[in-house]
Amino acid sequence: MATRLILITIVQFGLINAFAPFEIRFNTKTFATQTTTCNLVASPAIREKTKESSSPLAPLTVWGNKISNIVDLQQNYLEQPKQEFGVTISAKDLGLGSVEEEVSYLKEHSTELTERLQQTAAIIFRDFNLMKTQDGFVEFYSILGMKTCLDPLHSVSARPTVDGTKNSPVYEAVNKESRKNFFIGMHNEFVGTRAPRAAAFVCFKAAEKGGEFIIADGRSLFRDLDPKILEKLYNRSIRYSVMELPFFSWIDGLPEFMQDSVSGIVKSVVSAAINAKVDFDVELLWGEGGYDQVKMLQARAPKQPPIVIHPTTGDPTWFCNVHSHSSVLRKNRESLYGAERFEDGASQINKSDMFYGDDGALSPDELQHLDDITQQNMVYVKMNEGDAVLLDNYKCMHGRNVFDGTRKHGVAWFEGWES
Repeated sequence: MATRLILITIVQFGLINAFAPFEIRFNTKTFATQTTTCNLVASPAIREKTKESSSPLAPLTVWGNKISNIVDLQQNYLEQPKQEFGVTISAKDLGLGSVEEEVSYLKEHSTELTERLQQTAAIIFRDFNLMKTQDGFVEFYSILGMKTCLDPLHSVSARPTVDGTKNSPVYEAVNKESRKNFFIGMHNEFVGTRAPRAAAFVCFKAAEKGGEFIIADGRSLFRDLDPKILEKLYNRSIRYSVMELPFFSWIDGLPEFMQDSVSGIVKSVVSAAINAKVDFDVELLWGEGGYDQVKMLQARAPKQPPIVIHPTTGDPTWFCNVHSHSSVLRKNRESLYGAERFEDGASQINKSDMFYGDDGALSPDELQHLDDITQQNMVYVKMNEGDAVLLDNYKCMHGRNVFDGTRKHGVAWFEGWES
C-alpha cells in the first residue's frame, strides 16, 4: 500500500516527466582526458514527440577539450584586449522607416550580423516594427539563417508557446503572474547534456514596471574570477541538484526502528520509477530541503566543467548556472525581492542547488565572489515592443528582473545558423 501511494505521488507531481528528456549513458571516464563523452539518445516518448515537430532536439552540449592549466589560460586571456559585448542596432538610427526597409536591411546584412554575433556574444535590435508580431519575429530570425531547435524543456512541456500552438517555435519567456517576484538569475540555457547554440528573445509587451531582460558576457566572468577559486572550481568540477521531492516528512513520524528501512524502500521505489522511464545517470540523496526544512529526496546530475572552450571562436567562457541554481544566492535575494512563491507541486520539484563535483558545498565567501562578479557584468536591457536580443548561448548568459503588471516576452532557440 505504501509503495502504491508513493508511486501515485510521483505521478501526480510529475517526477517521471521531469526526467523524460533524455536517455543518457555516461562514460565512466567522463572528462578524464579530452572531451566529455557520452552516448545520448532520446527516449522513445521523446522520439515520438520530435516526429510531430519540424524542429530537431536541441544539440548536444560542446564541452571542449580539458584545459591542462586553467590559471595559465586565464592569465594569457587577461593579456588580450577585452572584446566588445552586446552591441545595439537601432532601426531608427539606421533611418529605416518601414517594415519593408527593415527586411531589406536584414537580408543585405545577414552574414555580417551573424559574424558579429560570434564576436560580440549578443546583439540588441531596437526600434524595429517587424518583430512586434510573432510572424514578424519568425521572419526576422529566418532572414538571418537561424535554424530553430526544440526548447530544451520540450519533453516535459514545461514552457508554453506564445500563441498556444503545439508546434510553435516561439516559447513564453517566464511571463507568469505567479513568477513576477522571482528574480531569474544569470544562466546559460542547457538541460541534461543539451544546449541550444543560440537564442533570440523578443518583447511583444513590456511590463509596466521592471521585467528587464538581463545579459552578461561569460568571457568577462572568466576574466574576473579569482584565480584560486577558478582553479578549485575547474579541478573539482561542479554538480547540480536538478530536483527536490519534499513529500516524505511523514517518514519522520514513523517509529524510529522503521525509519531507516522505510527510507531505503522509498528511495528504491523512486529510483525504480525514474529508471523505468529513462536511463538517466542521477543520484538520489536524502536531505532536508526547502525553507521549512522538510525531509526530501534530492536528485543530483553528473558533474561537469564550469568553463568551456567556445566551439567556434575558441574563447574560454564561464558556462555555469550557479547564479540561478544556488539555493544560498536565491535565499539572499529574498531581502530584495521577497520570498520565492512555489504555488504548486511542480514548482517545488523544480527547485535546484549547486555543489562541487565531489558533492562538497561552496563556501559563503566563494558564493559571494561568484555573485559579485556576475552582478558587476550584468547588463539590464529594458525591451520595448518589437525589440529583440540575439545571443550566443555559450558566451552570453541571460536572466530576468522582477516585474509588476503584464509582461509578454518570447524566445526561440537555435541549433545554429546557415553560413
